[in-house]
Amino acid sequence: MTPIFIGSEVYRGSSYGDWHPLHIPRVSTVMDLTRALGWMPPAQYRTSPRAKPKALALFHTPDYIAALQQAEATQQVDDATRIRHGLGSTANPVFPEMFCRPATGAGGVMLAAELVRAGGIVHVPGGGTHHAMADYANGFCYLNDPVLCLLSLRKLGLRRIAYVDIDAHHCDGVEAALSGASDMLMISVHEDRRWPFTGALDDDARGRALNLPVPRGLNDTEMRTILHRLILPALERFDPDAVVLQCGSDAIEEDPLSRLALSNNAHAEVATALAQLAPRLIVLGGGGYNPWSVARCWTRVWGALNGWDAPGPLPDTARDVLEGLHWNRRAAGRNPPLAWRSTLNDPPREGPVRAEITDRIGYLQKRVALARAS
Repeated sequence: MTPIFIGSEVYRGSSYGDWHPLHIPRVSTVMDLTRALGWMPPAQYRTSPRAKPKALALFHTPDYIAALQQAEATQQVDDATRIRHGLGSTANPVFPEMFCRPATGAGGVMLAAELVRAGGIVHVPGGGTHHAMADYANGFCYLNDPVLCLLSLRKLGLRRIAYVDIDAHHCDGVEAALSGASDMLMISVHEDRRWPFTGALDDDARGRALNLPVPRGLNDTEMRTILHRLILPALERFDPDAVVLQCGSDAIEEDPLSRLALSNNAHAEVATALAQLAPRLIVLGGGGYNPWSVARCWTRVWGALNGWDAPGPLPDTARDVLEGLHWNRRAAGRNPPLAWRSTLNDPPREGPVRAEITDRIGYLQKRVALARAS
């Protein structure tokens, strides 16, 4: 089945505020770049619907949904709402689209679940907000669309569902929601000692999670080792009906909110491998705070899912999209390297595989083997 891309114009011009890490354009740039490359045939594009409160209640509490809607309508929150629901905080500020934007991401992933019911691949770069809890906003995330996606797949009758997360930050909201769920498997690869400081190696979410915290400087060779020695074998044993991949680009070397060192080759490689394994695959976005690396990564992933690549200099139409980006809060953004504006593929960032990583993989392998034996 031909992959489907789900996007929306709500992301164009919508911002958390000029001071926030998510003030940068992301999904809209991916849409523009894919079209400039000729990678968005109309038949492969769907406009994301906005999820209604009743649909969001599949995971979120009615009180929280109502508070989020009220905050958008009035553009303010009182102290009680701020304390209870985490709205109006530094991380989760009040802004004009604070309900409709995340509700659109949620609607996109729930549509994706319907589209893959009979099989296939869907890319939803506006999804991936994996920190939100059922009753409060958390970590730039107002709604937890990965959880809504997983629960929608279950509601559609799929019985073995896997969630793989390669964002630099641990998916605490997803783990909290899935803890103990016998029909779910969660695998998270995230930077050790990085906010939200959850996802320890021995944290198994009551038997449903494989958490791999990795040290600073994670390189492409190490990610490939993790993919082939942990992620793929665990998925093959679990034999999922569907896989949801959260493909946060903040693990890329140029991102300001992590200290990992991947290239976007790693993200494309993971997405391609899961597409070959899973009968149903939904690929989400997630973190990513350098506008050039986000746009190039998620465009690269969409190309990989279709078997397309652009390894050389970009055509002028695509280059114009990247030339039009601005990131004035960072020195590199004020004078971006030529490669950020002229190519899609990062140079490979290979390196040694550190013992710290192989030891942790070995620990998780043993745990999987013991669980299978029991």
